[in-house]
Amino acid sequence: MTARILVVDDVPANLRLLEARLLAEYYDVVTARSGPDAIDICESSKIDVVLLDVMMPGMDGFEVCRRLKADPLTTHIPVIMITALDQPSDRVRGLEAGADDFLTKPVNDLQLLTRVKSLTRLKALTDELRLRAATTRNIGIEQLLQKKSVDDEEKPPVLLIDEDKAAGRQLARMLQDHFALDAVDDPQEGLVRAAERSYECIIVSSSFVAYDPLRLCSQLRAMDRTRLVPIILFAGEGDETVIIRGLELAVNDYVLRPVERQELIARLRTQIRRKRYNDSLRSSVAQTVEMAITDPLTGLHNRRYLDSHLQSLFDRAEARRRPLSVMIVDIDRFKSINDTYGHDGGDAVLRAVAARLRRSLRGIDLVCRYGGEEFVVVMPETELSIAERVGERIRQQIAEGAFLLGDSAGAISVTVSIGVAALLQPQDTVEALMKRADMALYEAKSGGRNRVVAPAA
Repeated sequence: MTARILVVDDVPANLRLLEARLLAEYYDVVTARSGPDAIDICESSKIDVVLLDVMMPGMDGFEVCRRLKADPLTTHIPVIMITALDQPSDRVRGLEAGADDFLTKPVNDLQLLTRVKSLTRLKALTDELRLRAATTRNIGIEQLLQKKSVDDEEKPPVLLIDEDKAAGRQLARMLQDHFALDAVDDPQEGLVRAAERSYECIIVSSSFVAYDPLRLCSQLRAMDRTRLVPIILFAGEGDETVIIRGLELAVNDYVLRPVERQELIARLRTQIRRKRYNDSLRSSVAQTVEMAITDPLTGLHNRRYLDSHLQSLFDRAEARRRPLSVMIVDIDRFKSINDTYGHDGGDAVLRAVAARLRRSLRGIDLVCRYGGEEFVVVMPETELSIAERVGERIRQQIAEGAFLLGDSAGAISVTVSIGVAALLQPQDTVEALMKRADMALYEAKSGGRNRVVAPAA
């Protein structure tokens, strides 16, 4: 997977060395020798990963990272901080500034390239979510960033899978003030627990005696419930091969034993923060799609949804030679309701009719607001005679039940006219089916309203 990598270092020799390593792996490399230049490049061009030196004159790497993560335009760009500092407090400071990882000089080539590949893959996912959100609705990324942080909420639930019970108790003590740790010592039980409950992050030990930890990570990635949950590998100093392979497969991050408390807390917060950011993007896309196909007044599907789904229901019924009926429901004299009681009164009637339609129909029936005061009901596996009886039941329920318009307006009586038509085998069309239903509705309206018409053809 190719990507555009920004390397930031004030030492030209370091820039050339990292650039050569990345170019050899066919990455597109951009360089900057100061913090302000790095920020300008990230804001003005597409960058997939930033390799950021910490010790720079003027604006150091910590400040550059903070500014990138605070800006809605650049907050999604993964940052790997690279420095000669090797104290745990330095790593924690970088992670708390928003860095996605922290590597110490001299950088191990394999770890560097594996990290870049892993974060590039994650960045591609985030970019896709951002693009979908931007193309479906002009979402406010700032609102996503302003959501409660990990520290502002109840303790995020975290699952630890480690057969070393003593290590589990130690981690529980480390994290008890910040996370709700759920520890299990059996891999299979861990899979079951992960599938049954919602976790913000999963920590997997690399030290199982009779079980492959990477197999466990891949199984977690394969399950729907945990497919998008970040995984942190809890590894030993000699587990470099497992770590690198894990990062290539499924693992988001790793922590080496003996674990440093503040670093572990910072890495957990980083993973949970990124997960929540992507979850917010997914939720925004889902809500936007829902809004695009839902009538906001009645909560029913709208005509756009009907137009896209009626054909598929029609084709399925035709291919299986199964019955399909369509019903068009029109509120009688709706204009006079609006004229007498105002649009608020009319809206109340529309919502009430929609609610009664939903209660009167099956889950497999498609109920849509067609426009204005018209509703369309598509009924799979339904003969014309049955659809006519359903229509008559709906007509009676609406005609016999008063409609409340509010405290001051009281209640009124409402009636509907209904036209019903059914799929004719063979060689029918959606257009012809809808036209027959519309003609039946016209006949019901012209025949005195408050009636159901279902001609045989």
